[in-house]
Amino acid sequence: MFDYYQLTVPVYNRALNQLAHLLDKAAEFAAHKKISDETMLGLRLAPDMFNLTKQVQIVCDNAKYCVARLSGVTAPVHEDDEKTFADLQRRIVATQEFIESVSEHDFKDAAGKTITLSFLPDHPMSADVYLLSFVQPNFYFHLTTAYAILRSNGVDIGKQDYMGQV
Repeated sequence: MFDYYQLTVPVYNRALNQLAHLLDKAAEFAAHKKISDETMLGLRLAPDMFNLTKQVQIVCDNAKYCVARLSGVTAPVHEDDEKTFADLQRRIVATQEFIESVSEHDFKDAAGKTITLSFLPDHPMSADVYLLSFVQPNFYFHLTTAYAILRSNGVDIGKQDYMGQV
């Protein structure tokens, strides 16, 4: 049996800490090179991909909505209006505060839930399929893409910055 709390809250919290660390390194790089936040946050890997800001927003949204859907707790609304590194750091903190406010007990009925997303109304998913086949891949895709955007644009980060302490 899955422990939905252990597979979400601490995992996402740790990854969000690393994302905050990556953004700190990016802000230092930008300041040193005299590059505006607007320019840095607008970077993307390819013309048809989301920019850095959107990658961070999606990482946060995956964490908060997954925790909310599996626990039955209502997720906070974020306006997606971040314009600076400081704004994105606040978004990460707000996401962490929300997911940390959800208790293990709130996940007691998670295994029996069926999750239907508004943009996939004809594809209801069991909780385990939702978590392992939908959210986790999406979460890590956007986290890795944020890392790759920064790395490919010269920010001095490496695997340890992404992974953190194990």
